[in-house]
Amino acid sequence: MVGYILQGLIWTVIITVAGFGFGAIVGVGVAAARTASSRIIRAIGLVWVEGIRSVPPLVWLFVVFFGLAEVGLRLTAFQAAVITFSLIASVYLGEIYRGGLSALSLGQIEAANSLGLGRFDLLARIISPQVLRTVSPSMVTYGIGLMKDSALASTIGVVEMTFRANQVAQNTGQGLTAFAIVGGAYLLLSVPLGAWARSVDTKMRKRYVVA
Repeated sequence: MVGYILQGLIWTVIITVAGFGFGAIVGVGVAAARTASSRIIRAIGLVWVEGIRSVPPLVWLFVVFFGLAEVGLRLTAFQAAVITFSLIASVYLGEIYRGGLSALSLGQIEAANSLGLGRFDLLARIISPQVLRTVSPSMVTYGIGLMKDSALASTIGVVEMTFRANQVAQNTGQGLTAFAIVGGAYLLLSVPLGAWARSVDTKMRKRYVVA
Protein backbone atom coordinates (compact mmCIF):
# COMPACT_ATOMS: atom_id res chain seq x y z
CA MET A 1 0.00 0.00 0.00
CA VAL A 2 2.70 2.47 0.99
CA GLY A 3 4.67 1.91 -2.19
CA TYR A 4 1.59 2.21 -4.40
CA ILE A 5 0.52 5.52 -2.83
CA LEU A 6 4.00 7.02 -2.83
CA GLN A 7 4.32 6.29 -6.55
CA GLY A 8 2.05 9.30 -6.93
CA LEU A 9 4.58 11.50 -5.12
CA ILE A 10 6.44 12.12 -8.36
CA TRP A 11 3.35 13.79 -9.86
CA THR A 12 2.85 15.84 -6.72
CA VAL A 13 6.41 17.12 -7.02
CA ILE A 14 6.23 17.69 -10.79
CA ILE A 15 2.99 19.67 -10.57
CA THR A 16 4.34 21.74 -7.69
CA VAL A 17 7.68 22.50 -9.34
CA ALA A 18 6.13 23.24 -12.74
CA GLY A 19 3.38 25.42 -11.31
CA PHE A 20 5.81 27.28 -9.09
CA GLY A 21 8.38 27.71 -11.86
CA PHE A 22 6.01 29.06 -14.49
CA GLY A 23 4.22 31.12 -11.85
CA ALA A 24 7.52 32.65 -10.74
CA ILE A 25 8.23 33.76 -14.30
CA VAL A 26 4.76 35.18 -14.98
CA GLY A 27 4.80 36.71 -11.50
CA VAL A 28 7.59 39.05 -12.60
CA GLY A 29 5.19 40.52 -15.15
CA VAL A 30 2.46 40.74 -12.52
CA ALA A 31 4.77 42.63 -10.16
CA ALA A 32 5.85 44.91 -13.00
CA ALA A 33 2.23 45.67 -13.87
CA ARG A 34 1.32 46.32 -10.23
CA THR A 35 4.19 48.81 -9.85
CA ALA A 36 3.98 50.42 -13.30
CA SER A 37 3.78 54.18 -13.68
CA SER A 38 0.77 53.85 -15.99
CA ARG A 39 -2.58 53.77 -14.21
CA ILE A 40 -4.05 51.60 -16.95
CA ILE A 41 -1.35 48.95 -16.57
CA ARG A 42 -1.68 49.06 -12.79
CA ALA A 43 -5.44 48.61 -13.16
CA ILE A 44 -4.93 45.59 -15.43
CA GLY A 45 -2.53 44.12 -12.89
CA LEU A 46 -5.01 44.69 -10.08
CA VAL A 47 -7.84 43.03 -12.03
CA TRP A 48 -5.60 40.04 -12.77
CA VAL A 49 -4.60 39.68 -9.12
CA GLU A 50 -8.02 40.15 -7.57
CA GLY A 51 -9.79 38.14 -10.26
CA ILE A 52 -7.66 35.04 -9.76
CA ARG A 53 -7.28 35.41 -6.01
CA SER A 54 -11.01 35.80 -5.39
CA VAL A 55 -11.94 32.42 -6.92
CA PRO A 56 -11.11 29.12 -5.15
CA PRO A 57 -8.30 27.08 -6.77
CA LEU A 58 -10.65 24.13 -7.29
CA VAL A 59 -13.02 26.28 -9.33
CA TRP A 60 -10.17 27.54 -11.52
CA LEU A 61 -9.04 23.94 -12.00
CA PHE A 62 -12.50 23.00 -13.28
CA VAL A 63 -12.69 26.11 -15.47
CA VAL A 64 -9.38 25.28 -17.16
CA PHE A 65 -10.03 21.54 -17.52
CA PHE A 66 -13.73 21.45 -18.35
CA GLY A 67 -14.32 25.01 -19.56
CA LEU A 68 -11.57 25.07 -22.18
CA ALA A 69 -12.72 21.67 -23.46
CA GLU A 70 -16.11 23.21 -24.29
CA VAL A 71 -14.46 25.68 -26.66
CA GLY A 72 -12.39 22.99 -28.36
CA LEU A 73 -9.18 23.22 -26.34
CA ARG A 74 -8.82 19.81 -24.76
CA LEU A 75 -6.07 19.46 -22.20
CA THR A 76 -4.85 16.45 -20.31
CA ALA A 77 -5.50 16.50 -16.58
CA PHE A 78 -1.81 17.12 -15.98
CA GLN A 79 -1.67 20.05 -18.41
CA ALA A 80 -4.76 21.61 -16.86
CA ALA A 81 -3.29 21.25 -13.37
CA VAL A 82 0.02 22.87 -14.34
CA ILE A 83 -1.69 25.76 -16.14
CA THR A 84 -4.08 26.35 -13.25
CA PHE A 85 -1.46 26.33 -10.54
CA SER A 86 0.87 28.45 -12.67
CA LEU A 87 -1.79 31.14 -13.05
CA ILE A 88 -2.57 31.10 -9.34
CA ALA A 89 1.10 31.10 -8.39
CA SER A 90 1.78 34.06 -10.68
CA VAL A 91 -0.59 36.18 -8.60
CA TYR A 92 0.76 35.26 -5.18
CA LEU A 93 4.41 35.32 -6.23
CA GLY A 94 3.87 38.59 -8.07
CA GLU A 95 2.53 40.14 -4.88
CA ILE A 96 5.48 38.71 -2.96
CA TYR A 97 7.86 40.31 -5.48
CA ARG A 98 6.00 43.60 -5.15
CA GLY A 99 6.45 43.49 -1.39
CA GLY A 100 10.15 42.84 -1.84
CA LEU A 101 10.48 45.78 -4.22
CA SER A 102 8.75 48.10 -1.76
CA ALA A 103 11.27 47.10 0.92
CA LEU A 104 14.24 47.90 -1.32
CA SER A 105 16.39 50.82 -0.23
CA LEU A 106 16.07 53.76 -2.62
CA GLY A 107 19.48 54.96 -1.48
CA GLN A 108 21.16 51.92 -3.00
CA ILE A 109 19.37 52.45 -6.30
CA GLU A 110 20.40 56.10 -6.35
CA ALA A 111 23.99 55.11 -5.56
CA ALA A 112 23.94 52.60 -8.41
CA ASN A 113 22.58 55.24 -10.76
CA SER A 114 25.36 57.60 -9.74
CA LEU A 115 27.87 54.94 -10.84
CA GLY A 116 26.32 54.96 -14.28
CA LEU A 117 24.82 51.49 -14.18
CA GLY A 118 22.34 50.81 -16.97
CA ARG A 119 18.84 49.46 -16.40
CA PHE A 120 19.86 45.86 -17.05
CA ASP A 121 22.87 46.04 -14.71
CA LEU A 122 20.76 47.79 -12.09
CA LEU A 123 18.16 45.03 -12.28
CA ALA A 124 20.64 42.13 -12.46
CA ARG A 125 23.22 43.32 -9.92
CA ILE A 126 21.31 45.44 -7.44
CA ILE A 127 17.55 44.92 -7.48
CA SER A 128 17.07 41.21 -8.27
CA PRO A 129 19.60 39.76 -5.77
CA GLN A 130 18.29 41.86 -2.89
CA VAL A 131 14.64 41.26 -3.67
CA LEU A 132 15.19 37.50 -3.96
CA ARG A 133 17.02 37.39 -0.63
CA THR A 134 14.21 39.32 1.00
CA VAL A 135 11.33 37.32 -0.44
CA SER A 136 12.87 33.82 -0.37
CA PRO A 137 11.18 32.81 2.92
CA SER A 138 7.78 33.95 1.65
CA MET A 139 8.32 32.15 -1.64
CA VAL A 140 9.18 28.90 0.15
CA THR A 141 6.13 29.27 2.39
CA TYR A 142 3.93 29.77 -0.67
CA GLY A 143 5.59 26.79 -2.37
CA ILE A 144 4.61 24.60 0.57
CA GLY A 145 1.02 25.78 0.26
CA LEU A 146 1.09 25.13 -3.48
CA MET A 147 2.33 21.60 -2.88
CA LYS A 148 -0.61 20.93 -0.59
CA ASP A 149 -3.04 22.49 -3.07
CA SER A 150 -1.70 20.16 -5.77
CA ALA A 151 -3.81 17.43 -4.16
CA LEU A 152 -6.78 19.11 -5.85
CA ALA A 153 -5.46 17.78 -9.16
CA SER A 154 -6.78 14.38 -8.09
CA THR A 155 -10.32 15.68 -8.71
CA ILE A 156 -9.70 15.82 -12.47
CA GLY A 157 -7.84 12.52 -12.67
CA VAL A 158 -4.16 13.28 -12.06
CA VAL A 159 -2.80 10.11 -10.48
CA GLU A 160 -0.89 11.76 -7.63
CA MET A 161 -0.79 10.66 -3.99
CA THR A 162 -4.31 11.70 -3.03
CA PHE A 163 -5.79 10.01 -6.09
CA ARG A 164 -3.99 6.77 -5.28
CA ALA A 165 -4.95 6.95 -1.60
CA ASN A 166 -8.59 7.38 -2.60
CA GLN A 167 -8.33 4.31 -4.83
CA VAL A 168 -6.89 2.29 -1.94
CA ALA A 169 -9.63 3.54 0.40
CA GLN A 170 -12.38 2.55 -2.04
CA ASN A 171 -10.90 -0.85 -2.87
CA THR A 172 -9.80 -1.95 0.60
CA GLY A 173 -11.77 0.21 3.03
CA GLN A 174 -8.51 1.27 4.69
CA GLY A 175 -9.06 4.97 4.17
CA LEU A 176 -7.54 6.06 7.46
CA THR A 177 -4.28 4.26 6.77
CA ALA A 178 -4.14 5.39 3.15
CA PHE A 179 -4.63 9.07 3.88
CA ALA A 180 -2.36 8.91 6.94
CA ILE A 181 0.39 7.86 4.53
CA VAL A 182 -0.38 10.86 2.33
CA GLY A 183 -0.43 13.18 5.33
CA GLY A 184 2.89 11.78 6.53
CA ALA A 185 4.46 12.36 3.11
CA TYR A 186 3.32 15.98 3.10
CA LEU A 187 4.69 16.44 6.61
CA LEU A 188 8.08 15.04 5.65
CA LEU A 189 8.23 17.45 2.73
CA SER A 190 6.72 20.53 4.38
CA VAL A 191 8.34 20.61 7.83
CA PRO A 192 12.00 20.85 6.68
CA LEU A 193 11.12 23.48 4.07
CA GLY A 194 9.14 25.48 6.61
CA ALA A 195 11.99 25.31 9.13
CA TRP A 196 14.44 26.52 6.50
CA ALA A 197 12.16 29.41 5.53
CA ARG A 198 11.82 30.49 9.17
CA SER A 199 15.58 30.28 9.63
CA VAL A 200 16.24 32.48 6.60
CA ASP A 201 13.55 34.93 7.71
CA THR A 202 15.11 35.19 11.18
CA LYS A 203 18.55 35.85 9.71
CA MET A 204 17.14 38.52 7.40
CA ARG A 205 15.36 40.26 10.27
CA LYS A 206 18.53 40.29 12.37
CA ARG A 207 20.47 41.71 9.46
CA TYR A 208 18.00 44.55 9.05
CA VAL A 209 18.02 45.26 12.79
CA VAL A 210 21.81 45.43 12.81
CA ALA A 211 21.75 47.64 9.72
